[in-house]
Amino acid sequence: MPMPPVTDVLKALESDFSERSYEDKFVSQDDVRFVQLLCGTIRQREDGHYEMPLPFKDNNPPALPNNNRLATIRLEHLKKKLKIHTQYFDHYKAFMEETISNGDAEPAPVSSEGDIVWYIPHHGVYHPRKPDKLRVVFDCSAKFRGISLNDTLLTGPDLTNSLVGVLCRFRKEAMAVTCDIEKMFHQFSVSPEFRNYLRFLWWEGGQLDTEPKEYRMAVHLFGAGSSPGCANFALKYLAQQHKVDYTAASAFIENNFYVDDGLTSVSSVEEAQKLIVEAQELCKSGGLHRHKFNSNQSDVLSCIDPSERATTTGPLNLKPDMTPDGHVLGIQWSIENDTFGFNVVTKDQQPTRRGILSIVASLYDPLGFVAPFVLSGKCILQELCRRGIGWDDLLPEMLAPRWEEWKNGLQMLKEITIPRCYHPPDFGKVVKVELHHFSDASNVGYGACSYLRYKNDED
Repeated sequence: MPMPPVTDVLKALESDFSERSYEDKFVSQDDVRFVQLLCGTIRQREDGHYEMPLPFKDNNPPALPNNNRLATIRLEHLKKKLKIHTQYFDHYKAFMEETISNGDAEPAPVSSEGDIVWYIPHHGVYHPRKPDKLRVVFDCSAKFRGISLNDTLLTGPDLTNSLVGVLCRFRKEAMAVTCDIEKMFHQFSVSPEFRNYLRFLWWEGGQLDTEPKEYRMAVHLFGAGSSPGCANFALKYLAQQHKVDYTAASAFIENNFYVDDGLTSVSSVEEAQKLIVEAQELCKSGGLHRHKFNSNQSDVLSCIDPSERATTTGPLNLKPDMTPDGHVLGIQWSIENDTFGFNVVTKDQQPTRRGILSIVASLYDPLGFVAPFVLSGKCILQELCRRGIGWDDLLPEMLAPRWEEWKNGLQMLKEITIPRCYHPPDFGKVVKVELHHFSDASNVGYGACSYLRYKNDED
């Protein structure tokens, strides 16, 4: 077997440096052009939704070849799968009918000779934690004659907030609030003159034995390389537009969202309720629907309709969907106890260098709660590299006990709980905050630890 991709090795070795501050993010000339383009073209429609063009790399839309043949072939392969798997077909059909009926997609006009059109193949993907939830992904990376739609699009600067920053602010105050934006990408429209680049084939009414019809997406779609940048730009643009009228809600949306998930904390129930109401009003003005609200205090949610609340009060996974599949460790927020814990799902792996790398690299602990434990696993991998052990060679006998002990320790992580809030709920008025840092290093690893010290007005 070939060695793992270089990206997998780098992910394991450089995971400690995965977070970058806003100031450290590199901004290219393409990023500047992306922002300038959207600043000059974004507009708000009568229904409140923001509309933006596809941000092409060239000033003029590209003259792409007509790839109808590729889309037709891919559709035939999809048709065979839909006929074999009944549940897959039912979910796919429901997704497409909803997309078309709510205006996210529209029947494509008859193209005239000389019109530039591009067809996007599509396929369905099930959510890894929700086996009944299917999302249709449009394959904007599909190449025809050596080019794809994504090859022509600007992705824009990384406008995503730091996950560590969002989580740290989530721990600051006693009242926690979480929510998300429903179908975030689909809330931002594509300018009509660019929609012919987003054509796709589908059977009207899901009738597989009929001739497929041509449709085109009217919104920024999941699968286009430009969509995350456009959605994040528009979300921050919306917050800036209402900075005066909704000061707190604007700051929440601009700084405390990680893609479509919002997490924040405030000092009182009244402040939390005010923030929720204001944020809903602000988002509504931009055509966005915020829902799945949750809080560690049930009184906080009394200000909104039950349909807007999260359907469960069970532990909330704080793992974004865009993180790689196969995590054996995921941080969770227990809403009832207001603590962080760890969801551990062990996967059978051969005791080889490849298997150890797979497990160690898949640990998800963005705040470093179990960094000392992770370091022990990395040290085993370090020793294998030093000894020149092959990727598929079995673990040497002298290292096997260390590996077994480390694997058994994974299950013990379930017993660890960390209070979400930095200070107790009855701590009183905070008059002073201190941050104390300690660090050390050795030949096998390094470590750093920070202590947050609060002082109240009772001293």
